[in-house]
Amino acid sequence: MDVKKTTTSTGFKLSVMTLAIMNVTAVVSLRGLPAEAVYGPSSAFYYLFAAIVFLIPTAMVAAELAAMFSDKQGGVFRWVGEAFGARTGFLAIWLQWIESTIWYPTVLTFGAVSIAFIGTNEPHDMALASNKVFTLCMVLAIYWIATLIALKGLDWVGKISKWGGMIGTIIPAGLLILLGIVYIATGGHNNMDMSQGFFPDLSKFDNLVLASSIFLFYAGMEMMGIHVMEVKNPSKNYPKAIIIGSLVTVAIFVLGTFSLGFVIPAKDISLTQSLLIGFDNYFKYLHLSWAGPIIAIALMFGVLAGVLTWVAGPSKGIFAVGRAGYLPPFFQRTNKIGVQRNILLIQGAIVTLLALLFVVMPSVQSFYQILSQLTVLLYLIMYMLMFSAAIVLRYKMKSTPRPFRLGKGGNGVMWLIGLVGFFGSMLAFVLSFVPPSQIATGSSTVWYSVLVIGCIVVVAAPFVIYALRKPSWRDPQAAAEFAPFHWEQPAAPAPATPKTPAAGSAAKSGKTDPKTPDNRKK
Repeated sequence: MDVKKTTTSTGFKLSVMTLAIMNVTAVVSLRGLPAEAVYGPSSAFYYLFAAIVFLIPTAMVAAELAAMFSDKQGGVFRWVGEAFGARTGFLAIWLQWIESTIWYPTVLTFGAVSIAFIGTNEPHDMALASNKVFTLCMVLAIYWIATLIALKGLDWVGKISKWGGMIGTIIPAGLLILLGIVYIATGGHNNMDMSQGFFPDLSKFDNLVLASSIFLFYAGMEMMGIHVMEVKNPSKNYPKAIIIGSLVTVAIFVLGTFSLGFVIPAKDISLTQSLLIGFDNYFKYLHLSWAGPIIAIALMFGVLAGVLTWVAGPSKGIFAVGRAGYLPPFFQRTNKIGVQRNILLIQGAIVTLLALLFVVMPSVQSFYQILSQLTVLLYLIMYMLMFSAAIVLRYKMKSTPRPFRLGKGGNGVMWLIGLVGFFGSMLAFVLSFVPPSQIATGSSTVWYSVLVIGCIVVVAAPFVIYALRKPSWRDPQAAAEFAPFHWEQPAAPAPATPKTPAAGSAAKSGKTDPKTPDNRKK
């Protein structure tokens, strides 16, 4: 999240539809569609379930928190820190940053596959996409190009992200859905097993694992909360925009997933290649094979734009918090134009190290899946902290103004939405540890070791850093801009009360107080 100071006073107000579209563009990504296409019609159930128990609660709770602290820096660090203390707040912002860092190799794997499919020979393209050395080189090349662009400043990032999101996500999503409709309407063979039905077989516990990754599809919606005060009549129009944006997002995911399922049998679906193969199959059916390389280039550009947005976001968030005294001076250094240079370089080193895991994983697909699951686990911990913080703050800061509030009176609505989001996140967290039956992940020992040890190390790291912090870490200028937590502010002094003698003391002494009204001379 891009941590910045927001204000409630702005001349421009977002319309309901504008904010709804912003929600869609911030959340929708096509790279995960193949993971759900293996479920057939029941994928629609998972999308709707995750939207109800995660997407909408995340957006609504984040809106209240963002409006509540619209004049203070910190984002999720501020929200969680006000409820549970700076140490836990630092954990939350750390998880948001490190989650995105671990996420890069997975989305960049999809970018590497897109590059492989720029050719016109599909068997050759598929072989190249499965080649570990090629994928590794492409992942590192795209990431470091994105980092170099990010180092040039937000002006470059903004321009590329804007056009990349449109060309690489929105247009391909609409095209994929349109191709699916045309394919079925013109008599194309439906490869999706429609006998599965809408409701999945919940008795197969391990089949739920891939579905739990759907929560990450909806991740990032909390960032839209910063715009709550830029909407006219937020208490009424913000929920409207969230509902509309959520419905459109779910529609894109459901229809896009079905479009892939129509043209690719479930047994042939690959997490990394099927989106490109699906487009190629549709283009062949319509005798438009020349369009395959074009869509591959567009998707690759979309990946670069998405990575750029996240490279410049969470890293800037933890940079701002770090300057307030939570990270060593090394991590606070910038380049000439003020970009968080050292954090970006450290982030790049971690991404490079993770990319080298290709060597020990049995396939590109298994590497993609295990890192996706680790990303889900870490992000869900952050979300559980956010949901619980929102409930706690209803009691710790009950008198603090809430320009946008869940429920007109009382805390019942917050308890309901907060608990739904918390337990939905917890369910996905537990399921994410179970190896999926649909994908060969290699040794179960490697699977559990990466997930368990990865979580322990990542969660422990911010506590160690917090314990080692020193006063010299604080940048005076940044610390001055960072408003103290409510529990750090000095309590207002109680009004002084005049001391009066105990009852009967004046009578016993035979003296009267000359300041009392009864003894004033008229």
